[in-house]
Amino acid sequence: MRLTKLKLENFRCFKDEVCIEFDDITAIVGRNDVGKSTIMDSLAIFFEEAKPDKDDACLSGDRKAVRITCEFDDLPEKIILDADYETSLEAEYLVNLDRRLEVRKTFDGSLATPKLTSVEAVAVHPTGSGVNDLLQLKKADLVARATELGIDLSDVNKQANAPIRAAIWGGTQALKLDLVPVSLEKEGGKQVWTALAPYLPAFALFKSDRASTDQDAEAQDPLKAAIRDALKAVEQDLAKIQAHVEAEVRRIAEATVEKIKEMDASVAQTLNPVVTTKKWDSLFQTSITGDEGIPLNKRGSGVKRLVLLNFFRAKAEKAAIERQAGSVIYAIEEPETGQHPRNQRMLMSALSDLSATAGRQVIVTTHTPMLARALPDTCLRFIEAHENGTRTVAAGGPDTNARIAHSLGVLPDHSVKLFVGVEGKHDISFLKGMSKVLRADGVDVPDIDALEISGELIFFPFGGNNLALWTSRLHPLNRPEFHIYDRDNPPPQPGKYDTFASEVNARDGCSAVTTSKREMENFLHQEAILEAYQDANITVTFGAPFTDFDDVPTLVAQAAHAATADAPWPADAPKKCNKKTGQAKSLLNTAAVTKMSRARLAECDPGDEVIGWLRHIGERVAQAQ
Repeated sequence: MRLTKLKLENFRCFKDEVCIEFDDITAIVGRNDVGKSTIMDSLAIFFEEAKPDKDDACLSGDRKAVRITCEFDDLPEKIILDADYETSLEAEYLVNLDRRLEVRKTFDGSLATPKLTSVEAVAVHPTGSGVNDLLQLKKADLVARATELGIDLSDVNKQANAPIRAAIWGGTQALKLDLVPVSLEKEGGKQVWTALAPYLPAFALFKSDRASTDQDAEAQDPLKAAIRDALKAVEQDLAKIQAHVEAEVRRIAEATVEKIKEMDASVAQTLNPVVTTKKWDSLFQTSITGDEGIPLNKRGSGVKRLVLLNFFRAKAEKAAIERQAGSVIYAIEEPETGQHPRNQRMLMSALSDLSATAGRQVIVTTHTPMLARALPDTCLRFIEAHENGTRTVAAGGPDTNARIAHSLGVLPDHSVKLFVGVEGKHDISFLKGMSKVLRADGVDVPDIDALEISGELIFFPFGGNNLALWTSRLHPLNRPEFHIYDRDNPPPQPGKYDTFASEVNARDGCSAVTTSKREMENFLHQEAILEAYQDANITVTFGAPFTDFDDVPTLVAQAAHAATADAPWPADAPKKCNKKTGQAKSLLNTAAVTKMSRARLAECDPGDEVIGWLRHIGERVAQAQ
């Protein structure tokens, strides 16, 4: 499941309900003490990674109704509640108006130790008499209710509660559906919440004010886990060593007692050799040192934080695997703390790449405009505090960006040499990945990743709907631009965005090209795609090689679905298809790109179109020196 919204009410500085929406990567921007950390802490409490305390209730609000609500999409298609009977959240009327799962937790914050008072799904649920409480009824009560309402259960599986509920709801005309809270703490509701637990994202929070030593839990836990894993691999050998040592010690001890008996039997009667052992992992103490043997806790604060951030990621990944969670949320407060501007850009680039991986979300807080600028507008959330004490959260956009600039201040960045516009984040991954593999093969192309990290190149994913806005927004910045548009339409039709490309080419210092193929995925070799899926333990098969205007992400998604699912491609469910295609697009532009080579690209791109784009980028950056 994927987090889409957070609602807070009566929690710290948020008295009135406020709503924050989340993307794959989201940056929460605002001044100090405006509520950024409050949002992160509330998520930690919801996901039970932290507990509320007496200071979490809003002083001016209802302290007995502290509410934290999370909304999720990418819901499991089926869940098993009882007797191995499959049902779904929609069948149980547990989704909201957007067909998402909305879970509200309420705490009594007036207590010295706040107490969880309710867990509810805010859902479009039956409210009619006799059908509004079915999730709270036991099996015998459900059968009795069916009899009372005249519902025939003769052909219904009465071994499970879900089919009885379905029969009652299906046989009642006056369901009176309405958006209401439904308890997830009793009978069927509790079964639903328990069944959903494995699907909830694993949440990991890295706070800005945490200690930064190599004895910090995030540094120690992954290393200790590595020790345990290594010992597990040689467990049988260690057992033999332990048995041998114990036998030898016992033999010597017994021989010693026998010798004592020869001198004084009365003393020997009180002696009994006892051998105790410690756990093998207790014999190892770990630390992290650099090339010069300097331990981490003696390094600079920026280095310590950078290392620990990545230990934090390793720990979160491990926790997700142990819980078998399908997704992970990385929540990182002020990742720029203690970092050189170059490291800040590098870190944001790494976090952006991480968020492009299926099942991974990233949430960061910052009050640094430069860091926020590294992300698309749609990923920004601006928190403002008003004179009356209220807080508002606004999504990124022209108006919001102007308020961010006014609130935080924006300094001109003269290091920017070129803006590169592409249609989406996956195109950025494609270009950076192709740059790496081509350079590794000895091709003379620029290191796109390095140019971005140095701040000389800035990508902006404009997307089709925002294209006209971007073409006018960048013009006043007086910086060179290079746009790459997907053709989409096969010849002799013009490219979908040829008109915009012409407008860009008419501006001084700006240029734009349209791909000769449908989109960038059409430049990937089939063998690279097959190998990427093999690494993911999925064996996909294709027919003939893809043509220049095949919808490659959809065809790949269909092949992956055929290899992993028993059901046919869900053509009648566009949202499911889009989700599967999005996952394929992510894998193509990350894993499959790494399997490319100069030879494979030459087969798919005999005109060296991709190499031409990369070299043009390098030339434009060099000209701007």
